Amino acid sequence: MFVSAFDLFKIGLGPSSSHTVGPMRAAHRFAHELAADGKLDSTGHVVVDLYGSLALTGRGHGTDRAILLGLSGEVPDRIDPDQVEPKVRRIREQRAIVLDGRREIPFHEQDHLRFRIDKTLAFHSNGMRFTAYDDAGAIVSRKIFFSVGGGFVVDEAEAQRIGEPVEALHVPYPFANAAELLAYGNESKKRIAEMMRANELALRSPDEVRSGLLERWAVMNESIER
Repeated sequence: MFVSAFDLFKIGLGPSSSHTVGPMRAAHRFAHELAADGKLDSTGHVVVDLYGSLALTGRGHGTDRAILLGLSGEVPDRIDPDQVEPKVRRIREQRAIVLDGRREIPFHEQDHLRFRIDKTLAFHSNGMRFTAYDDAGAIVSRKIFFSVGGGFVVDEAEAQRIGEPVEALHVPYPFANAAELLAYGNESKKRIAEMMRANELALRSPDEVRSGLLERWAVMNESIER
């Protein structure tokens, strides 16, 4: 099974892909779906419950900051790292959040972001529940997400489909292990880098491959300097 470099090397806030990048993506997705479903204007406040490992180690991994930023409409691969602390500080000082970057609602962190160390959700230890309430306290929307590693996030319905057969990516050099990759190299007389590039070009345009890889290279170098 071929895994793209764009999936292996994700750009995002650290220190953890599962405890920082994933929760930020989940929070952003919940807020954005509220807007897409026309429920943003009826949302009075949002409560986020963190379970399992996210509850036990989330503060040390920056899960709390990731949730605040994601609900605000930020995504991990586009936010300016220098703006993280000012944005989080502003939310905490004003005790309010601009949901999906569009609607300001109160957000009292001690009440609206709960670390449920007493419970773990069934599917995965990195569980999150987002609940939007209207001003009368009725539920507008509720959704559970799981951060399953590598920055990937699934909701409950998607979690149920994990393990089902999926259509393989159509690339010229599919491989499941190093031996198969080396066999392709011997047969094609190509270097590993050449085969990997051919696989990426089967999924994206040459410009997308080049710009995406250069962006990742630049971020890595900036991280070293930072």
